Amino acid sequence: MSPLTPADGAAGPTAELNGEPAAPEALRTLALTNYGHFTTMTVENGRVRGPDLHLERLARDCRALFDVPLDTAQVRAWARRAVPATGRCTVRITVFDPSLHLGNIADDADPRVLVTSRPAPAHAPAPLRVRSVTYLRDLPEVKGVGLFGVLRRRREARRAGCDDVLFTDGDATVLEGSTWNVGVIRAGRVVWPDGPVLAGTAREVLLRAGAGTTDRVRLPELADCEAVFATNAAVGVLPVTRVDDLEFPADHPGVTGLAALYASLPTEWL
Repeated sequence: MSPLTPADGAAGPTAELNGEPAAPEALRTLALTNYGHFTTMTVENGRVRGPDLHLERLARDCRALFDVPLDTAQVRAWARRAVPATGRCTVRITVFDPSLHLGNIADDADPRVLVTSRPAPAHAPAPLRVRSVTYLRDLPEVKGVGLFGVLRRRREARRAGCDDVLFTDGDATVLEGSTWNVGVIRAGRVVWPDGPVLAGTAREVLLRAGAGTTDRVRLPELADCEAVFATNAAVGVLPVTRVDDLEFPADHPGVTGLAALYASLPTEWL
């Protein structure tokens, strides 16, 4: 959502496959076939919000894409190796099978775990200005590595002067952002649009803390909302100040309060 800049105390970029340094040839299938799933988390001083949600997502998506269980305890152990003792970093865990390709995609799978880390952004990104587009991601409940459709629409939005895109369905129901969940403040309350979306971990930890409810939100109804915001594990809560021709405040107390709540939620050792 914004350019990455190194954080003080963070380690440099690393990549390990099943706990060993990832050789380029092992990643060829991921680059060329691009079939798999992932989760991304921001880790600060070895701790993260909702690690169980990240691991549950990986196990669920592994079953959905590969029809095999995932040893989440082992995944967690591998992920810990990528985390520096101090500082902030972004850790991405990608699950894919290097032996699967276009010709044998129906074979039984033996997925591997790629753990990469990089310095986390030093500063929070600016509020978002987005435009709506009608688009439903393939298997929206799965955090898949195939991002062509998402990135093409984000590119078009940015070249048109916006920061990102907000996806709606054919009935103008608000769904999600390109790589983030969307929420609104409606009648003074936090509402998470209901529909076929990826339930992000930031949204889920906030819901678990009692912040808001899910309900259908249609694009024309945004005119009656007091504020709009985005959430993901990288940035927490971020104001959305423009949706198409609608303007929203960056400092609405409902959004700033939600951001403060997210920042106050307990973290756990990865």
